[in-house]
Amino acid sequence: MTEVRIAACSEPGARSHNEDDLRHGHAAAGHYAVLADGAGGHKRGAEAARRSVLRIESELRDQVLPFEPESLTRTVRRAHAELQRGQAALPPEARMHCTVVVLWIDPAAGHALWTHVGDSRLYRVRHGRTDIVTADDSVVHRMLQAGLITPEQSRHHPQKNQLLAALGIDGEVDPHTVARPVEVLEGDAFLLCTDGWWDGFDAAAIAASLSRALTPQAWLQDMQAQIVRNARPRQDNYSAIAVWVGDPAEVTCPDDEDTIPRLPAPLS
Repeated sequence: MTEVRIAACSEPGARSHNEDDLRHGHAAAGHYAVLADGAGGHKRGAEAARRSVLRIESELRDQVLPFEPESLTRTVRRAHAELQRGQAALPPEARMHCTVVVLWIDPAAGHALWTHVGDSRLYRVRHGRTDIVTADDSVVHRMLQAGLITPEQSRHHPQKNQLLAALGIDGEVDPHTVARPVEVLEGDAFLLCTDGWWDGFDAAAIAASLSRALTPQAWLQDMQAQIVRNARPRQDNYSAIAVWVGDPAEVTCPDDEDTIPRLPAPLS
C-alpha cells in the first residue's frame, strides 16, 4: 500500500476550554487515530478524554497486539474500566465520561478496523462519495432510525446531545467494532470527528471540501475555515483527524472512468 498521511485539528470553539483530545501515529501493527469528546462536572471532561485517548494509544502501540476486531474492542473496554475506577468514589456532579472513535490501518495487509462509543463519528470518502461508517449512540439517532424524525429535524432537535453510551458511565459498554477487517483502497480518505465538527457539514460538503485539498492538513483547514465563518454563538469544541491513503485526488475522477462516453474508434 502507498503512503498513509495523517493530520489533526482541535479547537475550543466558543467555549472557555477544550474537552476534546486526540492522538495519532504509527506502531508495529499499523497506523492509528484516536479521538475523544469529554464531558463531566468541574471541567473533568477534558480529563476523561485525555485518559481514554492515552490508554487506547498505549494499547495500540503494543508490539504484539494482533490486528483483529477483538483487540480493538478489548482496548476500548479497558479504557472504559479505567475511567470507572478513577471516579468510583466521586459524587454524581463530579463524574466524567467521553465519546471515542478509533481507526486502525494495517498498510501491509491493506485493511482497516474501526470502533466507536458515543456520537463521535468516522466518515470515509471514496471516489467522491462520503459514507458515515459509524452510527451515533444517541437518542436522536435512534429516533431518526425509527423514522420518527427527518435528518433536518435531527440537526436541531432539543435532545441532540443526549447520549445512550459513553466511556466512564455506570455499567458496561459495547463498542461498535467492525466484525472483520475492511479493505482499504488507494485514494480512501477518512475523517474522525467530534459532534462539534460534524454538526456543521453534510456528506456532500465533506466531499466538496476534500476535492479542494491537496493534503490532509489542507482538508482540515478548509473545513475549519467554514466552521469559523459560520460563527455559531454556542459553537462547541470541534476536533478532527484526517487520514489519507495515497492521494484521493488521483482516483476521484480516474482517466479510465467507465461512465465517460467515448468516441468510436476510427475505421481502418
